[in-house]
Formats: sequence, C-alpha cells, structure tokens
Amino acid sequence: MQKILIVEDEKPISDALISVLSDELKEYEFEVANDGADGLKRIEKEDYALVISDIKMPKMSGDELLKNAIQMKPDTTFLMISGHADIESAVSCLKIGAFDFIEKPIDLNRLFQSVKNALDKNLLQKNNQQLHKENSTLKKKVNKKHQMIGESVALQKIQEMIEKVAVSDARVLITGPNGAGKELVAHAIHAQSERCKGPMVEVNCAAIPSELIESELFGHVKGSFTGAIKDKQGKFELANNGTIFLDEIGDMSLIAQAKVLRALQENKVSPVGSDKEIKVDVRVLAATNKDMKKEIAEGRFREDLYHRLSVIEIHVPALDDRKEDIPLLVHHFAKTIAEEQKTIQKEFASEAIESLQHYSWTGNIRELRNVVERLIILGGNPVTAEDVHSFVRK
Repeated sequence: MQKILIVEDEKPISDALISVLSDELKEYEFEVANDGADGLKRIEKEDYALVISDIKMPKMSGDELLKNAIQMKPDTTFLMISGHADIESAVSCLKIGAFDFIEKPIDLNRLFQSVKNALDKNLLQKNNQQLHKENSTLKKKVNKKHQMIGESVALQKIQEMIEKVAVSDARVLITGPNGAGKELVAHAIHAQSERCKGPMVEVNCAAIPSELIESELFGHVKGSFTGAIKDKQGKFELANNGTIFLDEIGDMSLIAQAKVLRALQENKVSPVGSDKEIKVDVRVLAATNKDMKKEIAEGRFREDLYHRLSVIEIHVPALDDRKEDIPLLVHHFAKTIAEEQKTIQKEFASEAIESLQHYSWTGNIRELRNVVERLIILGGNPVTAEDVHSFVRK
C-alpha cells in the first residue's frame, strides 16, 4: 500500500488531516512525523506517494526539509502548509520544487483538490518512468538483436564506413550474399544517424508479390483495386522523418522501380488510386545479394535507380571470408539462445569451434546460428568436436 507522510508538530492538526483525508483516500496509508528532522529520516527510508508538511516547525523547518529531501529523492512530491505570515516561505518552497501550498486556516475543498492533483501528478510521473524504463529495455533488446559481432579486419572496415556515412543523409546500397548480415549494417547506420529517433521501416521486396509492391511502398486508397477495402499508408509515408530499408531491391519489378525513382527524385509519393501527392522526408537504405551490373546489363534493373541508390556502397563479405569471427559468433549465439530459451548457457570446446571454422558456410551467419542452436539442443555440455561431426552435415 502506498503511503502519505504528514510532517506536523501540532498533533491536533495532523490528526485532523488524517481524519478528513483517510475517508477520501482509503487506498493510502498515513504516517506522521513530529518535526522536519523526523520527516527527513522517514523520507530517507521510505518512498512516499505524497509528503504534506508544515513550514514552521522545531528542529528543522518545512522549507529546509523540502530542500534536503529533494536533493536526496528528487521525485518526492511535496504539499506545503503555511500560515499567513509564511507566504513568502511558501512561494520560496514552490521555487525549490514543492507542488503546491495550502494556507491556514485550511479550506477542505482546496486541500482535497490539491492533494488529488499532487497524487495524479505523482502517478503520471511513475507511469512515465516505467514507460521510459520499458522503452530503454526494448531498445537494448533491439540493439542486441542487430549487434554486429566480430573483430576481423573486414568487419572493422565496415564499422568504420558505417561511422562515416551514418552522420549524412546519403543513400547507401549494401551488397553481399544471403545471410551475411546486410540488415545489421542498415540498422547500425540508422542507429548512429540523426534519424535514430524516427522510425526504421523494413521492406523485403522479394517477399511481396510484384502486383502488391507499389501498394506496399506507397499505400492505396479504398476501392483502388480488388481487396482494397480501406485506405492504407505506404511504407514510405510510415518511414517519414526516419529510414526505409529496401531489402532485396534487385527483386523489385521495373514498374515499381520507376515509382521508387520518382519518389527519390521528388521526395513525394502517390498512393495507388489517388492523384494526391504526399511529401516525405525519408533516408533510403537498400540491400541486394545480386550482381547489379549484370542485372542492369540484362535489363532487369534501371541504371538510373541504381545510381540513385548507390551513392555509397558497402559490401558485406561472406562468413567464409572472415572465419576468424566464428569463435565470437558462436559464443554470442550460445548466450542469446540460452537467454531466449531461459536455459543454462552451454559451452563449446575449443576443438568444436575449430571444427566449425573448417566448414564452408554457404548460408553465412544465418546458417551458423541455426547450427549453433542445433548443437545446443542435441549436443552435450560442453559441445564437442564429436558433436559437430555428428550433427552438422556438410
């Protein structure tokens, strides 16, 4: 049960306050401190929903109590009680951080309203703190999910490139084989950019049917095609003031490519079935596992769009080209999987890791993670080289 502390040296007044407030605030428990010094000791030990304090008291005055308590616990909510002669002190208390003051003789309606407002403010503050804490926790989880693991020279060069390009709004084309971690590069660029507080919207161009890609990117209006039962915002509009990541851009149809090119040129999009143009402020990151020069030569990708997207190009190497990162990746995946499955983290014998380094990883980091999970489920603790030979087929 939450508590309200009344700091008052005159017992008849503290008794009267508890009597009138307890009927209205049955969910709160009341405590009394007989002077400011006693009040400060109690505040040091307890977090109160509200402190109601007189100003003129022996040992320590109410304004001194307020000043010391706010230094110790800045979120403590104070309501001061002042006689007419103490108005100047009461105003000073407001400047220090008190929520309000009530003048003697106390008007009960004024008291109830002020106490209610103070408790509402305290509840709102706690809710905001909890929300901030949850957001911070979520952000850490998201950052952890997109963490780039490794100390190879190749990865260090990528990280250096990310630091350089993140501060600009330049468009970046990220190339590399499937499963190599292209999306991690995109998230790192967004996280280190000035747009990090804005949205990061991902679009897998290969996973969306060609007839729906335009609607997905730019939105549509109700009735514009069969199945368009209501207006829908497109990904470009959802990413406004943030970043849009077009994964597998090489699989986008030529019609959609033309629309994307126009959006990049004019910073405007038009929903399917609408003549309305919507202005957007979006940074575009794109990724592909294809040879774009070959795609252009064979007429499957627009050269003008390629040049718009590849102001900066970052190539993510295959895992086979940075096998020295495998020990760190194995340890990272073992820890992550244990946390996800709420189990004890399994160790990997050095011989097991050496065996994994001798394999060819055509599926890259994504394949390695799947293999580590398989070994954790089927292997011993520690996972041995024999486990690797038994459960990893190449």
